[in-house]
Amino acid sequence: MASQPQSIRRVTLTVILACFGAVLLSRAGFAAPVAHESARAYCARVGTDDTLRTPPPSLTPAIRRLFKIRGHYAAKAAYYRCADGIVKVCVVGANLPCGKANTSKNLPAVSHWCETHPDTESIPLYVTGHDSLYSWHCIGARAATGAPAGTVDAMGFFEEYWKTVK
Repeated sequence: MASQPQSIRRVTLTVILACFGAVLLSRAGFAAPVAHESARAYCARVGTDDTLRTPPPSLTPAIRRLFKIRGHYAAKAAYYRCADGIVKVCVVGANLPCGKANTSKNLPAVSHWCETHPDTESIPLYVTGHDSLYSWHCIGARAATGAPAGTVDAMGFFEEYWKTVK
């Protein structure tokens, strides 16, 4: 008799996990573009989706025009996302992060830099990260933020790096 309640628990746990997995899989597919759906149609359907996606070939002309890029480089270094039903595109550059801005005012690498380089007027980007919203400096051995390096949109991305496809 002792084994029967244990087997019931196993079956119950298996059913619960299977249901949970099915819910997760159904939600994962919900936000993804369906086959042959244009970026515009996808964004109109989902509204806002801050997942960075590889742009389909249909966006290449717009990326070239918006960023004044020639050749095949345009689509290879670009991403798109949806903001309020609108297609936004970004091209990654040396100092142009397409991901969300790091809005933290406490960066361990910056604190360590200031401990070893007190009174530094400007901390290099390789220490702060290219995605930091703030410029950084050291007051003595303490890290301090300066002015914001840009403006962040409602989803947390640098506004100036993302252009609207019309």
